[in-house]
Amino acid sequence: MLSTERAAQIAKDWMASWNRHDLDSILSHYSDDVEFTSPFVVSLMGESSGTIRGKEKLREYFGKGLKVYPDLKFEPLQVLTGVNSLTIYYRSVKGMLAAEVMFPGSDGKIERVVAHYTE
Repeated sequence: MLSTERAAQIAKDWMASWNRHDLDSILSHYSDDVEFTSPFVVSLMGESSGTIRGKEKLREYFGKGLKVYPDLKFEPLQVLTGVNSLTIYYRSVKGMLAAEVMFPGSDGKIERVVAHYTE
């Protein structure tokens, strides 16, 4: 079971990496075979399924995102803890609200993400 404290630490470290625009640090949170699903995958990567797999594809996707949104800054709102997952609820680009459901593996690296946004 994922503790509330561990979920809060994952969220804090993840958010700090994004707000520094440190791509290597951002990617350090993910497993090599991560599965990532987001509406932005459709628009930035042209992937109609909305899902990408693997850290190299994730690097490409996040790199594009940082270029398209050079002023990107996330504002944390809440961290929710599940049995083996956490949800980070935050204010994202252009003031959108976002919720990312993350599933860390036994090594603490995030193996799966499903992202949700307001329009």
